[in-house]
Amino acid sequence: MTESIAINPIGSQISKWGEGPIFLQDHLVYVDIEGHALISFDPKTATEKIWEMGERIGTVVPREKGGFLCAGDSGIFSFDPLTEEKKVIADPEADKRPDNRFNDGKCDPKGRFWAGTISTVKKTGDANLYMLDKNGDLSLKIPGVTNSNGICWNAEATQMFYIDTPTKEIRAYPFDNLSGSIGEARIIVNTENHGWKGSPDGMTIDSEGMLWVAMCHGGAVLRIDPTNGSLLQKIVLPCVETTACAFGGDELDRLFVTTGIHKSIEEENAGRIFVVDGLGVNGTKAFSFVG
Repeated sequence: MTESIAINPIGSQISKWGEGPIFLQDHLVYVDIEGHALISFDPKTATEKIWEMGERIGTVVPREKGGFLCAGDSGIFSFDPLTEEKKVIADPEADKRPDNRFNDGKCDPKGRFWAGTISTVKKTGDANLYMLDKNGDLSLKIPGVTNSNGICWNAEATQMFYIDTPTKEIRAYPFDNLSGSIGEARIIVNTENHGWKGSPDGMTIDSEGMLWVAMCHGGAVLRIDPTNGSLLQKIVLPCVETTACAFGGDELDRLFVTTGIHKSIEEENAGRIFVVDGLGVNGTKAFSFVG
């Protein structure tokens, strides 16, 4: 790790609650959940494209055949950025609206889409994590969660890392990449037990297999060793609502961090995207949905 770390806000977009960043070729795509928007940002030209989605949108991933797969208030749906057409693919918790909606999610190395829900009224155990396969079949993978959040896989695709935010736990599941099945969870670390400020939110993984976890309400991103739960590095950001992170740039060596606006604390750059340079580590590529 280098000591010449630089942290800067970028872009002009101010999100009410930025989330779900993913780097695609030369641009960053992320969502503003409460602003009902999907945003594309080119770091080299500082140009932005914003699509009004008409609902809270929790996450976005690219599709191999073009366009995006999104998850939000109306379930899991495809989105064509050229025509702005939306098509609902699955809506497993329609009966729980408006108290539940889809939240964070990503594609696994085989291109299946994993997305979980959140109980917006904080009803413990009333949300779930689902998997959508290339045939459009949806399966329940982890039931009884409350706020399904960060998810990623190791390079060997033998472990899936997952966060149900209110538990304050980061968990590891044995993962079968061929079938998409998972085994019994192992708790890597309970962030509350260590006194780490905030709650674990969005998460990514670097090329060395270390986890990077945004600490919502904690104003920081933590680098954690998943083998023993030890804290390797803490990046402090000037925004208390640090929500999610993703590596990007030509060498995947820049860490992009989404933020939100606190209910009562006024901060100059709240809701902006921050980029962290000089970390001396590279990320891993994002996976697309194959369906």
